[in-house]
Amino acid sequence: MPDHNPTPLWDDALTLCRDLQRGAISAVDLMRNVYARIQAINPAVNALVSLLDEQEALALAEAADQVPIAQRGPLHGLPMAPKDAVAVRGFPTTWGFKPFATRVEEHDSTLAKRMRDAGAIFIGHSNMPEFGLGSNTFNALFGATLNPYDTSKSAGGSSGGAAVALATDMLPLADGSDMGGSLRNPASFCNVVGFRPSIGRTPISRGFGWYGRLVTSGPMAKTVADTSLLMSVLAGPDAPDPLTLPEPGEYFLDALVPAQIDATHPIKVAVSEDLGTLPIDSSVRSVIQSAAQVFSGLGAQVVQDHPNLTGAMEVFQAQRAAGLRTLGRSLDLAFPNWRDDAKDTAIWNIERGFALTADELLHAEQLRTKIYADTVAFFERYDVLALPAAQVPPFAIEQAWVSEIDGINLETYIDWMAVCCMITVTGLPTLSIPAGFTSAGLPIGVQLVGKPRGDLELLKIAHAFERSTQFYKQRPSII
Repeated sequence: MPDHNPTPLWDDALTLCRDLQRGAISAVDLMRNVYARIQAINPAVNALVSLLDEQEALALAEAADQVPIAQRGPLHGLPMAPKDAVAVRGFPTTWGFKPFATRVEEHDSTLAKRMRDAGAIFIGHSNMPEFGLGSNTFNALFGATLNPYDTSKSAGGSSGGAAVALATDMLPLADGSDMGGSLRNPASFCNVVGFRPSIGRTPISRGFGWYGRLVTSGPMAKTVADTSLLMSVLAGPDAPDPLTLPEPGEYFLDALVPAQIDATHPIKVAVSEDLGTLPIDSSVRSVIQSAAQVFSGLGAQVVQDHPNLTGAMEVFQAQRAAGLRTLGRSLDLAFPNWRDDAKDTAIWNIERGFALTADELLHAEQLRTKIYADTVAFFERYDVLALPAAQVPPFAIEQAWVSEIDGINLETYIDWMAVCCMITVTGLPTLSIPAGFTSAGLPIGVQLVGKPRGDLELLKIAHAFERSTQFYKQRPSII
């Protein structure tokens, strides 16, 4: 990597996008700057893949500069690299799986179309684990994505490439998706914000409209304001989605103003270090305790409490496996020898899907319904729940997954992310926001969970926390 990294042309994405819209900065100058940073930094962290040739990218930027100011969208001229699970016209969507390497898309997904219509310029994809499975971004096609705070550590996953691209200022904004923590975990590991909105807030097409729906798409950024900006583009009704929510994307621009938290505007914050039962690394516990003190200092009423999520991991494992059963069937048809290229944990999880019974699926649905009802009752007493965004700090990149925490052995490759998976089952909006560092300087995020469909209120509360702490300003040494 060169000794000198060009200084980014932006301090924050919100100001950058406004400057691009009004012509105060040219898309060409920004594109040159972005590519210079990618060339300097990406070889050391491997966050961005399937990159467009720089001259092609500059030609797109030149075209963007010719668009009249009155016709420019909120992301006008902004280079973006959607997660490698998002179909983008003209790019391969590989999912980190070798047999998918040459699948070039002819059409944009709904999510990509919203970004393109807003003026974004697509220059590639962000790296992810194979099939998006596992919270450590590595695959046999592109290799591993490394943590910029310590390149011997994992960047998390599955939206690991996006989180690293943000943390290193290779990109101003990024998207991701989240089933069991794929927005929240890499955000925690890389000191950025990852927002998993309510189911139905953003478009995603994975074949599950009603039953067993766990995954959703969402924005990532260095700050809550930047996250809210991208959310205003990604969110909004999606007619084919049976669970779509009615608020337009612009609704989320209200989150640019933080919530007022003081004695005259009290909010109630429930804090839990471990949801009552989970093994949690001591450094993570310490950060959650500090986050509770931050909320108290802001004037919130802070109580140690958590919802009853008994059985949530059972539900998650069953409904996740059901989705992977459909993946396995499609792989069987298109690539009969797909197991030769897949990692062991992916094969295990897909086989788990093949072994599911109707009784298991029905039980999971009924149990999830009860968990949701209990959680709704919990949030009648509280405005937000604060807990870890990951049960451990970033770990060695060579370690595929965490098998032990605090002396407790974990049964499956998913269990170390239970603190996120269990929240997924509720369907509530949740995010990871920078909250502190280990003694070795590794980032740790706090997970904030909002009321049912309370996405905007959650963002405003998170914004107030961020304004008080400003941990996002502690940058990785690699840049």
